Amino acid sequence: MNFLIKILYLISKMPLKILYIFSDIIFFLNYYFVGYRKKIITQNLKNSFPEKSKKEIAAIRKTFYQNFSDYLVETIKSFTMSETETKVRMQHINQHLFREAKEEGKNIILLAGHVFNWEWMNTLATIVPQTNCHPVYRKVNSTFWEDQMKKVRSKFGNTALEANEVIMNILRNKNNGDSIYLFVADQTPHSSHVNYGLEFLNQRTPAFIGYDKLATRMDLVFIYTEMKKVKRGHYQINYHRMEPDGEKFVNNEVVKKFHQLLENTIKKRPDNYLWSHRKWKYQDSIKTYDSEKI
Repeated sequence: MNFLIKILYLISKMPLKILYIFSDIIFFLNYYFVGYRKKIITQNLKNSFPEKSKKEIAAIRKTFYQNFSDYLVETIKSFTMSETETKVRMQHINQHLFREAKEEGKNIILLAGHVFNWEWMNTLATIVPQTNCHPVYRKVNSTFWEDQMKKVRSKFGNTALEANEVIMNILRNKNNGDSIYLFVADQTPHSSHVNYGLEFLNQRTPAFIGYDKLATRMDLVFIYTEMKKVKRGHYQINYHRMEPDGEKFVNNEVVKKFHQLLENTIKKRPDNYLWSHRKWKYQDSIKTYDSEKI
């Protein structure tokens, strides 16, 4: 395992222009020969965009494989990527939202989706007035990859938190405008934890609601992170503050608003979303289903 770590870190130190050559090779082998999760990707696209033709679906799938290959090498690059280079490659729009939350004395919940490349968001911690930035990660079957992801998300002054401990951390700490918690909020809950589902991309979709429950218990600022791939190796994040329709957020309002915003983002560039994950595998386990759109 130590040998593998050394190899990956040596690869990570290569310039991105070299790593993108590896990405091109990965794409060629994956798209034309391996076909990683091709059936899942195709079915997810067909279900999400029933109005699109087979040719359009095939085109989105092909570009997705290209973006996915870039994501793989970019994630490895993040092991050793400097703060300066990350800042050059990540543009953060609407930074005033973080100053406003600080002035209001309210902690921030950042909600992102699996839009490429969410792993490069970490330098946000170096440009915001908040002292504590906590990217949230989930335990995975591979201890090796869990350790690497925790290290990546703890760079640049961040302190990564495991998903099962983050809610208690938020409840215990002062709500004083000095903390940010970053959720990749479109994860698929396990079948035993599917308590709520909604309409998302034309499908019954299981959804996590832990962060939504916080909205009705605490006076927090909720911000949606809209990721955009400008060109290869360069991304832009546009931050949008989520406001309640009434005086305060009500049950399931934040989770619905987040999924609607994410759906809008995906429709702009469908090839830039992680279609290979099994987001809809527990549809039949949904206990409470909300078909109403915002």
